[in-house]
Formats: sequence, structure tokens, C-alpha cells
Amino acid sequence: MTTDPKSRDLTLNYAGGSLTMSRGALESLFGDDANVLTPVPEVKEVTVKSHSRTRIIGQPASNVTGFSYELTQWPTSQANNAAAGDVALLSWDGSDGVWSGRVTGSMSALGIFLVATSTKAVVFRTESGTKYGPFQKSA
Repeated sequence: MTTDPKSRDLTLNYAGGSLTMSRGALESLFGDDANVLTPVPEVKEVTVKSHSRTRIIGQPASNVTGFSYELTQWPTSQANNAAAGDVALLSWDGSDGVWSGRVTGSMSALGIFLVATSTKAVVFRTESGTKYGPFQKSA
């Protein structure tokens, strides 16, 4: 196992999928201090309606009053021992070659994410050879 923190995989979650690449490649693509490399939680308001509850069958029901609370949801992705997603080969302005990453979700969702976040022109292709891009955030 490597001790270089820039060679460890990092997963970026976005609407419709995720992109997994080495931290060094992601920093090269988005910049060292890019906001996209720092996850931001989503705060949701959860409302529970008033209802009756029967704890034991045959016993009388009790009333539960309605209430609400805030839930902080951090970005998540599915994890298991198998590599998730499809391989994508990415290159961008200043990338010294082609870098591989794994994409879950559709490739068009990755394109939408790159248009919204990448300040560099990015192109990628799938293992089957389908080319996408260039994608770049407009100035």
C-alpha cells in the first residue's frame, strides 16, 4: 500500500453518479483548493405527521403528536469489494497524458458535472471507445 496521499483514490459524488480517481489527478483537474474536493452536507427538514401508534397488537392505540427536525445528509456512495462503475479515460489541459477513473451513473451526468465544475477543458472516453467532450465551465 502506498503512503503518498495524492495516490489514494477519492470519490466525488454528484447528481446522477460519482467519479473515483487518485487525489493527485483530481487536484490537477480541479485545482488544489477546489470546493468540489471538499464535501458539503445538505440540510433537510423532516416533518413527521401526527398519527396513532399501536405498540402491542390488541392494546389501545396512542396518539403521536407531529414534529419536525433537521437532518444533515453528507454525500455518500455504495461501497463493496468490487470496483464500482465503468472505466473512463480522462485528459484535460495540462494533464501530462491520460488518467483513468471509474464512473458510476451515466456518462452524460459526468459531462454535466464537468461543465459545472471544471475550469479546464476536459475530454474523456469509455473503455469501448466512445468519446465525450470537451467540457469546461464557462467563464
